[in-house]
Amino acid sequence: MFGRNLSFLESEEHRLLRETVQKFVQDRIAPVAEEIDASDRFPEELFREMADLGLLGLMVSEQYGGFGHDALAAVIVLEEISRQSPAVGLSLLAHAILCAHNLDRWGTPELKERYLPDLVSGKRLGGMAITEPNAGSDVYSITTQAVDQGDFFVLNGSKIFITNAAVADVLVVYALTDQGHPRESMSTFVVETHWEGVSVTKSFEKMGMRGSPTGVVYFDQVKIPKENLLGTRNRGFYQLMKSFEIERITISAQGLGIALQSLEWILHHALERKQFGKQLADFEMIQDKIAQIAAQIDSLRTYLYLVAREYDPEADLRFEAATAKLLISKLAVESALEAIQVLGGYGYTREYPVERLMRDAKLLEIGAGTSEIMKLILARDLIGKIGTQRIC
Repeated sequence: MFGRNLSFLESEEHRLLRETVQKFVQDRIAPVAEEIDASDRFPEELFREMADLGLLGLMVSEQYGGFGHDALAAVIVLEEISRQSPAVGLSLLAHAILCAHNLDRWGTPELKERYLPDLVSGKRLGGMAITEPNAGSDVYSITTQAVDQGDFFVLNGSKIFITNAAVADVLVVYALTDQGHPRESMSTFVVETHWEGVSVTKSFEKMGMRGSPTGVVYFDQVKIPKENLLGTRNRGFYQLMKSFEIERITISAQGLGIALQSLEWILHHALERKQFGKQLADFEMIQDKIAQIAAQIDSLRTYLYLVAREYDPEADLRFEAATAKLLISKLAVESALEAIQVLGGYGYTREYPVERLMRDAKLLEIGAGTSEIMKLILARDLIGKIGTQRIC
């Protein structure tokens, strides 16, 4: 492992979890990662096996078979998986964090009992649906509506760029339930994709994260039972903001995995490849690349682990989550690009995985809030805290 020993942040359970996941990744994910990308195939068999290992229950209460609300465990798992297949990690995140964890956090006991055991066991797969054709970064512009009809809500609208859309059985869906600003009129629902009126398009052909299906979901007069309201009516915007926090923390772990794997390829090639009669690793320009990436990994990994260890669903972690996502997603892209540069012509071919890591990494600067939105969050938070105080 590159960088400092972070065992002071990890428990014995975390260490054992990492060892288990590392073995699974090397034995089962690494051999098929390239094929998954090339064929754009969702690896159902890997998700069945991850269910057997308990990984589909990341951040789900132990009473339903999960690991409990342990954000550091989720970070460790997603980091290790994403070193070999960020696409598998992304679908796992959508299932375990955006669907199951949110359901566990906001659902009634009856709702949790109905869905969580199947989500943890892999009998059902999940996802989250918020983005719309005209409402990406601007979540205030969503138009999907759920109209109260007494015993049920009637849902109409569409969602786009939904991870796991083609394979999900259960979606956490955000919709407007009243007139007025979305802050006061958005609610959250648990929707089953086999219900009448729900339809899913075929998956997009994407630049990266291939093997993690992304599609459009349409809702046409879908009847949602009242008991499938997740949390309190018209509190959906608050729930979404809290969901973004843990999503940005855990997706940052994917960026760490990509950066770590990119650095490993740089080191391996620099020690093996000779030019002008000496190893690439002997050239100062190559050493500079190695040092820059290693230093950033070391510092940002420590930061992310500290944030994850101290994660509290009731605390305000917008600033910390945005910081991690902004800097680590940038590091992931830059590390993968540097790996391609160091490998030269080899790196530009599909014979080596670094070009795939680069394609996968780019999503991290777009999904879960773009890098531009992360900067706005950070700037506005600081401006709001300083207010009219004079900065010397």
